[in-house]
Amino acid sequence: MATTTMPTFEEFTDAAKRQGADEVLVREWAANMETPLHDHPFDTRAMVVRGEFWLTVDGQTRHLRPGDTFEVDRGTRHAERYGPQGATFWAARKN
Repeated sequence: MATTTMPTFEEFTDAAKRQGADEVLVREWAANMETPLHDHPFDTRAMVVRGEFWLTVDGQTRHLRPGDTFEVDRGTRHAERYGPQGATFWAARKN
C-alpha cells in the first residue's frame, strides 16, 4: 500500500490560492464540541490535520481523520461533531 505524504500548510495554501481561495485558515476545535446545523457565506475546501470529526450534510455523515479532505459549498446546511481530542483542519475559503 502506498503512503501519501500530507502537504505542509504552505503547500496547501499555495495550491488553494491557485484554485481561487481568498484566504486559508487554521481552524482548531475543542474536544467533543458539536456545532448544530448551520451554513456559511463562503465555499470551503479543507484538510484534517489532527484529531477527528464527523461532518453531516444532507443527512449523510462522514467520519474524517488526518489526511482526509472535504468541501462544503456556500449556503450548504451542515453540522459538525468533534472527537475526544478535538480536531484541527486547514480551511481554504472562497468568498
